[in-house]
Amino acid sequence: MLRLGPLAAAGRLLPAGPRLGLLRPAGGRVSLSRAWPPRPRGPVGDCGLLSQQVRAAAGSAGGGRGPALKTPKGTRDHPPAQTALRDRLLAAVVACFKRHGAAAIDTPVLELRETLTGKYGEEAKLIYELQDQGGELLALRYDLTVPFARYLAMNKITNMKRYHIAKVYRRDNPATTRGRYREFYQCDFDIAGQFDPMIPDAECLKIMHEILSDLQLGDFLIKVNDRRILNGVFAVCGIPESKFITTCSTVDKLDKLPWEEVKNEMVGEKGLSPEAADRIGEYVQLHGGLELIEQLLQDPKLSQNKLAKEGLGDMKLLFEYLTLFGIAGKISFDLSLARGLDYYTGVIFEAVLLQQENDHVEEPVSVGSVAGGGRYDGLVGMFDPKGRKVPCVGVSIGIERIFSILEQRVKVTLLLSLGCEVFCPCGL
Repeated sequence: MLRLGPLAAAGRLLPAGPRLGLLRPAGGRVSLSRAWPPRPRGPVGDCGLLSQQVRAAAGSAGGGRGPALKTPKGTRDHPPAQTALRDRLLAAVVACFKRHGAAAIDTPVLELRETLTGKYGEEAKLIYELQDQGGELLALRYDLTVPFARYLAMNKITNMKRYHIAKVYRRDNPATTRGRYREFYQCDFDIAGQFDPMIPDAECLKIMHEILSDLQLGDFLIKVNDRRILNGVFAVCGIPESKFITTCSTVDKLDKLPWEEVKNEMVGEKGLSPEAADRIGEYVQLHGGLELIEQLLQDPKLSQNKLAKEGLGDMKLLFEYLTLFGIAGKISFDLSLARGLDYYTGVIFEAVLLQQENDHVEEPVSVGSVAGGGRYDGLVGMFDPKGRKVPCVGVSIGIERIFSILEQRVKVTLLLSLGCEVFCPCGL
């Protein structure tokens, strides 16, 4: 709730006129009267309908106000103040990427449609496909990872540390208050090449930790899992391999939906038996640290699955590196983390904010995850004529979602500077 101290009498500054009607108290608040425009008296018959059609025809013929001046759904303009804030944010991210030795690249916003299809699973429906452009079927890039893999294969690069900051496009249902748009920036850091196990993965998590700490967004947690562990869980629970990917995309909804709703989707839409779904639920609701990894390594079923055993062994090694980096306290091994994209093959991770630093607003901005990534060892091989694979792992910083948080703080700071009282009903 906002209490406008010195601005409490702002209603008196509103211009008078018939379009505003009369100001009158309604339940203790100042509201606008709905007496204008006046309602037509008497029945509205064919004449009323005819007049509406005439006005509509006149508007379409150029006699009206013309097209609405607005940005397309899921996009927005950035005035100078917002642009300056975003530039400062991007500069902090780029500085971290450079500290870790990455070089910048750029790729076209357009890709061949066949480059993007078959890489995103159920998310492929969100790709913006374009009409035939002179014999080429094109699409707007969905992310920066697939274009990077195409770039590596096309240029026969087998070892690279790169960062890329650019706009991507998704035909998603926008939620602007949570930083979800159809056009938005991604900030990616990736390591391609053969290295000792888990060292590049640990570095990506270190970068994520550094950036979120430097930006002082509030308390955060980085969840990690491994696709091989998930696939092992599905296998020991009796799920056929053909349903691994679709089951994985359902598990990925556990951060938004309660387990019962996720289970209903598994059974009702994905065709799993209730018993198999219950067995999956016993695993995917677990989270912890090294103790949980040790516990699962002793699990009589998982320990007999080759994929799960490999994934758990690498996860244990990863946590040892994270302990050496001094960041293990911010990392949680969470078996509910799935990340719905098809191209992930190993470790996956996602950062979420636990609370907003500004506790004085009635409805703090809810933005979900603010960074994510993982290992995708098979993606480059999908583009290479000989199928040669280049191991890769990367992290993407959700710059638009972070920007939404900072933007909200700027608004609250402005209200406070104007002498407004901003308080939470719970007394914080």
